[in-house]
Amino acid sequence: MSRKKNKEDLIEKDMDTALVEEEEMEVSDTDREETNEITAIRNRISELEGSVNEWKDKYLRSMADFDNYRKRSLEEKSDWIKRASEKLALAICDVLDNFDRALMQLNDEQKEDGFIKGIILIDQQLKSALEREGVKRIEVLGEDFDPSVHEALAHIPSEYEEGKVAAVIQNGYLMHDKLIRPVRVAVSSGKQENKNNE
Repeated sequence: MSRKKNKEDLIEKDMDTALVEEEEMEVSDTDREETNEITAIRNRISELEGSVNEWKDKYLRSMADFDNYRKRSLEEKSDWIKRASEKLALAICDVLDNFDRALMQLNDEQKEDGFIKGIILIDQQLKSALEREGVKRIEVLGEDFDPSVHEALAHIPSEYEEGKVAAVIQNGYLMHDKLIRPVRVAVSSGKQENKNNE
């Protein structure tokens, strides 16, 4: 009987061991499945974080592009307004130059006439209106010739040294320190005395 009992005990132990192994296999399969699920979830989270970072980067770039576009369009609008003002200023400068030419023809007695005094006041108003808009006449008589600001139309003997501006043929103007019309000048070819002696 003891053999039979031992045999039964062995069978029971084998069954218990088999059940434990089976349970361990099930647990290890469950652990593997859970581990696989956790790994898949982590991979998905990593994927989504990468996607979020990519979209965030695209968003920031789009915002920067839009900000640059806004600044560029404001600058273009400002430039457009300045260019429109520039054309008007040049037209008024032509009128002002004609006023100056006409006033230079007057003698002192004529300047006392009431009508002429009115014209002189209009001339002064034009000049001050242009100055308020940032337009300045370029004064160059007797200065060195500068091709970036001057346009030479002639070389003449004069009281000035060679290379100096001897006469202004047409006034030039700056608007907000930008050249809108160069000064047309005659450049001195040297003093008159030197030319007569040679």
